[in-house]
Amino acid sequence: MLEVADVDVARGGRTLLRGLSFHLAAGERLAVIGPNGAGKSSLLHTLIGDHAPARGDIRVGGRPLTALGDRERACRLALLPQASTLDFPFTVDEVVALGRTPHASGAVADRAVIEAVCAATDIDHLRRRLYPRLSGGEKQRVQLARVLAQIWRPEDAGERLLLLDEPVAALDIGHQALVMDRIAAFAAGGAAVVVVLHDISLAARHADRMLALRDGAAVAQGVPSDVVTVDTMRRLFDADACVMTHPRTHTPVVLHG
Repeated sequence: MLEVADVDVARGGRTLLRGLSFHLAAGERLAVIGPNGAGKSSLLHTLIGDHAPARGDIRVGGRPLTALGDRERACRLALLPQASTLDFPFTVDEVVALGRTPHASGAVADRAVIEAVCAATDIDHLRRRLYPRLSGGEKQRVQLARVLAQIWRPEDAGERLLLLDEPVAALDIGHQALVMDRIAAFAAGGAAVVVVLHDISLAARHADRMLALRDGAAVAQGVPSDVVTVDTMRRLFDADACVMTHPRTHTPVVLHG
């Protein structure tokens, strides 16, 4: 569904991504990890079309990303950034409804989508509240509901790509689990997902494959057990770490120190 081939990205004389290649099938979740400034957010903004590659090719559903018009791109690709600057006195319902703006699916279908994503992100009880008055974690779940609403229905756009930049950073443990489970369910419905996470153990538990970045280049990629190793952690973070296997999930767990 997503093909990235030998992509370089530079802005303001600084190289953000270099020689990056990977592919992602519909229904797969790719977790991107790496130190601060590694190029993780730059990758998401490149995949959504905000940054134009200086070299290389990006294809979505077999078509060049540049061949997708603005409306088609908005119907098929959605990005949750690290932070939202929205401070207008919109209700939560109105914020989530913004995700349906690219579509011409009608009020009845849009309302059904809004109800579904609000339930999925556990914000039903917040829908009449004013968005600026919410806590940071509540705002994060509302923004996730908005981007899910944007590409919720496969009948609206066919193949879909969800891009998430630290979607659980402000959430408690319970809501982290809820959000990651909802992302998995969304991918199981046929969407491809690229998610940036700082919690490497969480990423390993919830990803089909992982991509480790440093200085804009891939240090490792593959299934979590191949990426989350002592050697890769040292190459990424210049730090020693202990990597163990979770006794229940059988996924890698990183312990520091």
